[in-house]
Amino acid sequence: MVNNTTLSFPTSKKEMQTLGWQAADIILVSGDAFVDHPSFGTAVIARVLEKEGFKVAVIPQPNWQDDLRDFKKLGKPNLFFGVSAGNMDSMINHYTAAKRKRSDDAYTAGGKAGQRPDYASNVYSNILKQLYPETPVILGGIEASMRRFAHYDFWQDKILNSILISSKADLLVYGMGEQSIREIAKQLKETNNIKSCYNIKQCAYIGEIDDIQDSDIELFSFQEVVKDKLKYAANFVKIENETNYNSNKRITQITENKKIIVNPAFPALSEKEMDEIYDLPYTRLPHQRYSKKQAIPAYEMIKNSVNIHRGCFGACSFCTIAAHQGKSIASRSKKSILNELQKIAEMPDFKGHITDIGGPSANMYKMQGFDLNICKTCKRPSCIFPSVCKNLNTSHEELLNLYQDALKIKGITKISIGSGIRYDIAIHETKNPKTNKINQKYLELLISKFVSGRLKVAPEHCSPEVLKLMRKTSFSGFKKLRKIFFNVNDKYELNQQIIPYFISSHPGCKEEHMAELAKELKSIGYKPEQVQSFTPTPMTLSTVMYYTGINPYTGEKLYIAKSQKEKDKQLSYFFWYKPENRKSKKERTNKNISIKNRNKTR
Repeated sequence: MVNNTTLSFPTSKKEMQTLGWQAADIILVSGDAFVDHPSFGTAVIARVLEKEGFKVAVIPQPNWQDDLRDFKKLGKPNLFFGVSAGNMDSMINHYTAAKRKRSDDAYTAGGKAGQRPDYASNVYSNILKQLYPETPVILGGIEASMRRFAHYDFWQDKILNSILISSKADLLVYGMGEQSIREIAKQLKETNNIKSCYNIKQCAYIGEIDDIQDSDIELFSFQEVVKDKLKYAANFVKIENETNYNSNKRITQITENKKIIVNPAFPALSEKEMDEIYDLPYTRLPHQRYSKKQAIPAYEMIKNSVNIHRGCFGACSFCTIAAHQGKSIASRSKKSILNELQKIAEMPDFKGHITDIGGPSANMYKMQGFDLNICKTCKRPSCIFPSVCKNLNTSHEELLNLYQDALKIKGITKISIGSGIRYDIAIHETKNPKTNKINQKYLELLISKFVSGRLKVAPEHCSPEVLKLMRKTSFSGFKKLRKIFFNVNDKYELNQQIIPYFISSHPGCKEEHMAELAKELKSIGYKPEQVQSFTPTPMTLSTVMYYTGINPYTGEKLYIAKSQKEKDKQLSYFFWYKPENRKSKKERTNKNISIKNRNKTR
């Protein structure tokens, strides 16, 4: 008999029979290849459910274009199907910012493109409801999470209804779903009635018009926001205010004769709860169905990395992390992290290099407010923009201690911080000299020991007007970090690079702002090779600004680069050093004079 604690979850009838199963309790359908690693959402959910005693099987990347045999091969689960598009929204996975089809897929064996459909959650769910109409289908993952309300879809250039409507799913879990999915499984085992799950936190469902609670936050209806962009913008403000701040209120949205009901979220996971999830017996390997010749690029990139926390209090306008993972930081214990590092070091193919110890941002570990009661009632979208909150403890002491202990583990010869850092909190000067000294020590250790040739940071732009719309801090912070970086390199006789990430065509960004950025890049001699044009994604502030042409918080009208010609022009400023993008000195001078004169009249 195969040991179920080490066997990756069954993906075929034969594998189920090997385990002695007649049927699975829960079948998870994913748009990704299946990797039993804590960086892959399907694996985490599978292990959490397994710990509760449920039999879990997985259907990775089923063929949706044939006779649907992949959806039938495991039969009907005893409790429910769990559906996810994968670790990415399927449309972002498939298309570039220019809406060009990508030629590869990092979450597929061999990097092969085309192994999942567009709008994968919808396609999988509809097929399952067609084949097994009486079996509950529960959506999860970032694609479903960010599309739970009526939302703007960049690829169709229109407002789409809640994914609950288009998918025909019975229930949706938003955010990091471990707590919700555990409760759902227990409830369905007890009642066999999906409606018994409607009161579970962090879930959304289609309810009746007359389902009303006094405390409900009611959004403008789907029909209203389709007709009125201002109402769509107003909805976003309500959603952001309620989903990030310890709310106990439901958010509802009428669509025709039904109502989307979204329950409040669970509190951020405690340290103990985080440890319990990451200490589960992951094999840290792709499923045995994949041969060594079919490397999964995303796995190869993260296989020797460790997640140390979740959440982000930065609230960058273009980012979905805070909306999906939460604003509060949920951190693991140092013991749990070091145990995982030890496990990696003992794996047969480990060569000594840990590629990342981080999270959404590498240096938010254990950070929270000095007074958590203040945090519970705070309405600031970001704890660090426009300035670092006085109640935020920005000490890197816990992280510094973790780094130092990690370097002592036998078998580990190099640790890199691959996820990048928030330099605005690392360089932040507090009123506490001890904290300032610790943070300086952290930066020196990071740069001297934990950079594998390149340190990734994200200033995103240099223009104050654009940075304000992005909810990003001043470019002067990047210049300060850059100076520190090269000073440390000189001290330790290193030759490393600092790699800044920038975005063009963000709402409010004009050609003159890109000219300003090109000037800054030239002044530091930076010649970017890969750059990013803004891509609107569901449920972000930047996307609302892109679609409506206004800042929903101020009502300010914004310039939006929407045509491909406008976007390409902005992108060209990144490549100021290429002959085709150089302007004559006279033309450049005239442009700068024009910009200065225009600023004087504002």
